[in-house]
This record gives sequence, structure tokens and C-alpha cells, in this order.
Amino acid sequence: MAALASVLGLLVIGPSAPGGALIAKPALPPGAARGIVANRVMTWNLCNPCGGREYNAGRAADIATYAPQVVGLQEACVRDVEQIRDHLELLYGLVYHVAYGSVLHNWGRCGGFPWSPGGFGQAILSAAPMTDRRLVEYPDGGSEDRGYLAVTTTVGHRPVRVVDTHLAQRRQESVRAGQAEVLAREVARHERIIVLGDFNATPQAPELAPLWKVAADADPACGPTPGEGCATTTDWHSKFDYVFLRGIAPLAQGVHPSRYSDHHPVHADLGPVGGPRGTTHD
Repeated sequence: MAALASVLGLLVIGPSAPGGALIAKPALPPGAARGIVANRVMTWNLCNPCGGREYNAGRAADIATYAPQVVGLQEACVRDVEQIRDHLELLYGLVYHVAYGSVLHNWGRCGGFPWSPGGFGQAILSAAPMTDRRLVEYPDGGSEDRGYLAVTTTVGHRPVRVVDTHLAQRRQESVRAGQAEVLAREVARHERIIVLGDFNATPQAPELAPLWKVAADADPACGPTPGEGCATTTDWHSKFDYVFLRGIAPLAQGVHPSRYSDHHPVHADLGPVGGPRGTTHD
């Protein structure tokens, strides 16, 4: 009886974390994915600082609910991403590879010790292995270093280039304009590419014009000219988070408010990679 009680307790509480402590398993809502969903990608700014490591089980549950093939994270501390990835595997059976694009090594941002600070920046989770990792820091980051992380991985059943970025803070329009020019040149080099990230600008912001020339948002209601129905992605009701596509057609997009960040996870379901070229705005 004692052995049976121990087993039942583990089923309720969940497996142990790498440090040995038991982790409460957040329940997923009805209709949650039952495994990795092909041709689905997600972008999410985790918000730093917004809570501590106690948020990571909930963040993992939010990701597991939609179980994308690829997830681009911003404002991500390496230690948090490690824990989120462990929770996804141990609690939900979702196995992801990870690529880090840290642009800061900052004790205050991500903890650690003064002689071993935590890495802060972007990270990409992918169900398939990633190759050709490239981290580029923008020439001008604004108030703190910013950049983009690029990898090649599999979406659907085809290799595709994926970029994850975070542009300069909201009141730094001129800095973002320069960053968007750098990013747009990279996007234009590829016939098919997915760009995930927090751009800190609404679709009509002038600094995003270079990107609209080479890619389209997965939400067809969002574009460089004002329209109705463009879903906001932040607690302050602005559209700052994008899944930009070049050469890939979107099928659907969802925005999901979360208690674990001031940005909402945004997922997009995509048409077959390698299919008809996605629409771009001239």
C-alpha cells in the first residue's frame, strides 16, 4: 500500500526536477496538443524581470498547450530556458533541442555569480536538430545590446531558416530603424525564411517598412497599412510580436494571453514549407 501511494503521488505531482525537487505539473486545458504539431511555430517574449524561476513550469505548460515544432523566445535567461526545456520533456513528453543567442552576460538580469553571470537574449527551441547557428549583434543596440539568432531546422518535413530577434525598446525608433534594415537584408537573402520576435513596434511604425518589403506577417489582418482585426500581443494592447514569413503561406494564427509574461505567446500554423511562395508587401 505504501508503494502504491508513492506511485500515485508522483503521478499527481510530476517527476523530479534536475535538482531533485518534485515539480507540480500544471494541467493543460481541454483541446491541448497531444504531441508536437507539424508546421506550427511560436514566438514569446518571456519578460525579464517578470517573476522568478517559479514561473518556468507555467511557461512550459503554455508552450505544451500548443506544442509547436519551433519556439522563438526573447528576454530569455539561459538557466530559465534550460528549466523550461526540462519541464517540457519531464512533464509533457515534448523533447526540444535548444540554441542560445545570448547578447548579454549579466548577473542582475539572469542571476548566477559575478564570475559566472547568466546569459540573456534569444533562444530557439526546435523539435528537430538545428544547424548553421549564427548570432549577429546589431551595430547599435540602443539602451542595451540586441541582436538576432539564426538557425536552420526542420518545419513540416523540409529544412528552413529560422530567425529569432528582439529590437530596441519602444522609445528608440531610430535605433530600431537601423536594426530593421540589417534584419531585412538577411531576410532578403533567403527564398524561404521564418522570422520570430518582439519588434517593439506596431505594424504601421515607419521603422518596420524594410521588413514589410521582404516578408508578410502570419496574421493576414496585420500589415503596413491600417486595417481591422489585427490581434494585439501585449498586456498594453499593442501588436509588438510577429511571425514574419517569406516564401511560406500562413494557415492560421493564435494569440494567447499568459499570466507569466506581459507579452502573449503567438503561434502560427503554416502551409507546407516549399509550397507556393507566401505573399509579401511591396
